Amino acid sequence: MINDKKQFSLGLLPRILIAIVLGIITGLFFPDGLTRVFVTFNGLFGNFLSFIIPLIIVGLITPAISELGRGAGKWLLATAAIAYGSTLFAGFFAYGASMLFLPRVLAGRSAVTLANPEDALLAPYFKVEMPPLLGVMSALILAFVVGVALTAIHGDVLERGFAELRDVVNKVISSVIIPLLPLYIFGIFLNMTAAGEVFTVISTFLGVILMVFALTVVLLLIQFSVAGGLARRNPLKMLRTMLPAYATALGTSSSAATIPVTLRQTIRSGVSEPVASFVIPLCATIHLAGSTLKITTFSLAVMMLYGMHISPAVIVGFIFMLGITMVAAPGVPGGAIVTAAGLLSSMLGFTEPQVGLMIATYIAIDSFGTATNVTGDAAIATVIDTFAKRSPITAEEILDAELDAVE
Repeated sequence: MINDKKQFSLGLLPRILIAIVLGIITGLFFPDGLTRVFVTFNGLFGNFLSFIIPLIIVGLITPAISELGRGAGKWLLATAAIAYGSTLFAGFFAYGASMLFLPRVLAGRSAVTLANPEDALLAPYFKVEMPPLLGVMSALILAFVVGVALTAIHGDVLERGFAELRDVVNKVISSVIIPLLPLYIFGIFLNMTAAGEVFTVISTFLGVILMVFALTVVLLLIQFSVAGGLARRNPLKMLRTMLPAYATALGTSSSAATIPVTLRQTIRSGVSEPVASFVIPLCATIHLAGSTLKITTFSLAVMMLYGMHISPAVIVGFIFMLGITMVAAPGVPGGAIVTAAGLLSSMLGFTEPQVGLMIATYIAIDSFGTATNVTGDAAIATVIDTFAKRSPITAEEILDAELDAVE
């Protein structure tokens, strides 16, 4: 009987898709009082995610770096370079496609003023603040410093401690975060549907939204074709394995909140656990290809709608700065566009209403960029794993050589 139950249990992807559909449907008729019950749960769960994400980063990255051995610094630089290169490629890809297709997509359209959808969302009944012990960037730096240090010393106690912390983090992920994610996603879509403003934004920019979605699909195909070619794997099969992570990101709009699912699916796609545990949490912070593609496209759309001059030199500089600036807002739904607002004003000359329009448009479809970000993280992990396996000297061989020298 137990086996039968396991056989017919729904996987994570179907549960997430059901949660999204139910959230949209029930948002059309649920009374505000009932909706706020789920909004309250989302506030609690969201705060818990904010609290646990730095611990996930430290608990996963630190032992992963130490297990990579003395070559960890090299793989850190390689991962950062590939992630930033992927982000830049996405920005320039969006720039070229936008200049080619947007004039046709926006033909006959004019600028409109829309409110930020977040202003229309219902508030929870109460909040419980759960301040994280560390900021995300502080957690990353701590993980790097301790992890790299452990490759240089024989810190058996520290290594054992961080390995046990990883076990604790994995237990929280599997027993708390993963089971509650569908309910959290249901609440997000319930509240967004009840707000109503989201659909106004979507209808106004429907052509641009469809174009952005098509561009993200093409971007993922390019990323996984490159990764699959290097690893000699089927890129479409790799993409199919990452669908639960894509769907989770669609619901949470947060790369950091999706780390547990992205990590699990990346390992299932064939990436070794140490490399996946190192690359996925890191890329959730620094790899923003989907967000860059979306912000670049919508920025150009707003500029065209308002008849603003589009300077190639300014757009190129904007894309380079965008890839760096958005690292300051990892894991926060809609955080990328809020962080980029300063660049929109200072570099592109956006007025306050134009920035508001960008924020409204971005948040309305924030999920697509985030889903592209996290799915592309697996492609980077595959590339790093392939290079690591082809490295002529493994970490174990280096350690053996050091022990021989000591003896």
